[in-house]
Amino acid sequence: MGAATLAAVTVGAALVIPHLVTPDLVVKSVAQQSKIDAVVPGIDRKVTVVVYSASMNRQIPVVVLKPRDESKPSPVLYLLNGAGGGEDTASWADKTDYEEFFATKNVYVATPIGGAFSYYTDWQHDDPVLGRNKWQTFLTRELPPLLDKQFATTKANAVAGISMAGTSVLNLAVAAPRLYRAVAAYSGCARTSDPLGQAYIQMVVGDRGRGNVTNMWGPVGGPGWMANDPYQNAPRLRGTKVYMTTGTGIPGRNDTMGAKLVQNDPVALVNQVVVGGLIESAVNLCTQQMSQRLHQLRIPGMVITRPTGTHSWGYWEDDLKRTWPMIARDLGVRP
Repeated sequence: MGAATLAAVTVGAALVIPHLVTPDLVVKSVAQQSKIDAVVPGIDRKVTVVVYSASMNRQIPVVVLKPRDESKPSPVLYLLNGAGGGEDTASWADKTDYEEFFATKNVYVATPIGGAFSYYTDWQHDDPVLGRNKWQTFLTRELPPLLDKQFATTKANAVAGISMAGTSVLNLAVAAPRLYRAVAAYSGCARTSDPLGQAYIQMVVGDRGRGNVTNMWGPVGGPGWMANDPYQNAPRLRGTKVYMTTGTGIPGRNDTMGAKLVQNDPVALVNQVVVGGLIESAVNLCTQQMSQRLHQLRIPGMVITRPTGTHSWGYWEDDLKRTWPMIARDLGVRP
């Protein structure tokens, strides 16, 4: 059954028996139509799982790093890229050594390729530029059962992401409280309904992605923005381990001409120090506010605030490695 046919059936049923048709039933029906179309082998233990998402009516490639020991079930870490969605070169694969790092770990690491400037959320309306985005449905309802069926998983999950996805992973954990044992936000702003958070989202979605933010969550400052604000919905994180990392925006050891990702490029260095510094200082404010909120609610959370560091990949690579031992324990595996 295609997406259009499903929609027609759902509307028809709602007219006849409205008390039986709920949004959860519609989402469940759509999720059941999602499927794995192909599993493409890669180098070593890396494979690309091509997933048909019924909610978005398109194929989504998901890069999966398989565990070192495949003879027994392992948990899954969903590791999300930033604003570019892994469609550009600003990705875990291109900017870090995450493949080598996880080569000795007993965990599946799943990274979808796509979702640029989408905030990995369910948009209220299709966007003329960014298209149809139902990433929350895909990541919480469609993808996990398919990976659990395809691979020998323990069904224990964690989710982590950087920058834009640092906001998204918190919202995913809010939306699916029992899906993840741990959530890690690396330089993500946990505020979406205050002016600073809204300005940051406009910069990502509107200025960089050329999308219309009102198609995402409705009018700015409206109920859709409040419903997708991790700070406001923090009580729903109870029972999930929360890890957040941030720098201060002050240049640090990865903000020099000799740094690996700067590669002696003065233009790249200036951009990283000036733009990346300003962004990270704002993200630091969001993170400290979220830390206080979790403390007030007595929800266990760890915030790692680096004394220096800009909004850049060198620090996120370090943050992933620093938080992994804790996430591993939450997932029930050795670091």
